[in-house]
Amino acid sequence: MGDPGGATGPEEEPLARLLCDVTALTDAPASAGVLWKLTEPGRQLDANVVHLPPGRRVDTHVEPDLDVLLLVVTGDGTVTGPDGDGPLTAGALLWLPRGSRRALAAGERGLSYVTVHRRRPGMTIRSRAT
Repeated sequence: MGDPGGATGPEEEPLARLLCDVTALTDAPASAGVLWKLTEPGRQLDANVVHLPPGRRVDTHVEPDLDVLLLVVTGDGTVTGPDGDGPLTAGALLWLPRGSRRALAAGERGLSYVTVHRRRPGMTIRSRAT
């Protein structure tokens, strides 16, 4: 694997790189929120490692523009959508299609997960929902 800090120039072939050790990040997370995010220049994807402590949640929301893959790394919790609650445990791979309404809640052991989606487009100004 290439040097994790090495940048490639325009004439150089892109190299696969080890970005982080997700297990080490989630073994003893320092805080709630994003533990790591993909920041490499020229990328077509965005990715994050997120941790929710026990009892914390991501409120109901809709991502209007992007499909998201969510992979549970450690812990447990639930995903809530229009069809009810579904369990989340380590190893669960969840597809969240754009336009879907969802909420996440961490269980007693907290919930750490990786999200991957197409790189977010620039800011879009929309009219206020009524």
